[in-house]
Amino acid sequence: MSDLFVVLLIIALLVCLIVTVGGLLLYSGLLTEVVIKTGPPPIKNVTFAYKFKEGSYKDCGAAYTESCSIGPKLTSIAVFYDDPKQRPPEKCRYVVGSILCEGEEKPDEELQKLYEKFGFKLFSLPEVSHSVTTNFPCTTPLSYVLGAYRVYPTLSSYIEERKLCAFPTIEICSSDVTNYMVPLSRQTDFFVPEMKEEVKTDVKEEDSDEDRGTDITGADSHSDVSSVSGGVPWDSRETSLAASTAASLASSLPLRDVMDANEDIKHRENSDRGSNESLGSGSSFEELDMDQEEGEEREEKEDGEEEDVPQGDDGATEAVELVADKKEPVGDGEE
Repeated sequence: MSDLFVVLLIIALLVCLIVTVGGLLLYSGLLTEVVIKTGPPPIKNVTFAYKFKEGSYKDCGAAYTESCSIGPKLTSIAVFYDDPKQRPPEKCRYVVGSILCEGEEKPDEELQKLYEKFGFKLFSLPEVSHSVTTNFPCTTPLSYVLGAYRVYPTLSSYIEERKLCAFPTIEICSSDVTNYMVPLSRQTDFFVPEMKEEVKTDVKEEDSDEDRGTDITGADSHSDVSSVSGGVPWDSRETSLAASTAASLASSLPLRDVMDANEDIKHRENSDRGSNESLGSGSSFEELDMDQEEGEEREEKEDGEEEDVPQGDDGATEAVELVADKKEPVGDGEE
């Protein structure tokens, strides 16, 4: 009898444990629907204190803990630059830190000095009009783990299916929700100085590899984007949603092309800013419509002129007479 009681007690305890774990997972967001959308990002231009890290994204928890210990009431932020599927996990680059101010505000000097004392640096992220966004509730510490496993596969599928030019991935962790955003424009402006130096190093290595791998026809045998013509999938720093949906996945492009594209875009913007200062972001489409309308008007005028031209033998005679009437005497009556 006592043995049966012990077995029943063990079964009851196991059932209670399973129910407790299951309830904790559900409360942490296990079955929460992940809704991906494209629109305004959850943050504007922000200034944050950060530390640059290189390694597996699974090890970013220590950096979060360090940042939160300095400013426990501040919103945490992380920027993940590389795709673990295309770059070895131990070489993935990211930054983790805390947001000090947003918009036109200036960071608190004492708080800034405190972060700098522990080796943090300051950087400002730009404001963009469109990005791929989603969020995940933060009800327990387990929510941060579940969020990564639930959000990133869905986010990646959304970007790939629509062939968006979206990178890098940004996490904004507040007390009750984690917001995820992937900018659709000005991507390299989200690169901290350390990342830009890393990109320059990668570009030099790619150039040396290409020099060794170029065949006699001049084609690069090591190029990862030989099928992509034009070099870049977007043509303005503040790309519209329509242009972004037509772009190829940014992770498939070498960082060299991304940096060169943004430099070319900056030069074009500087040269055109003076003449197009009063135009909005949709001016190019308006100009295209105006050109089309003017072309249609010209065609209508040409059709009308053709209808007014006399036809047949009588028409030819009338035309000759009109030309003769228009001629004026030259000199001593010579024509």
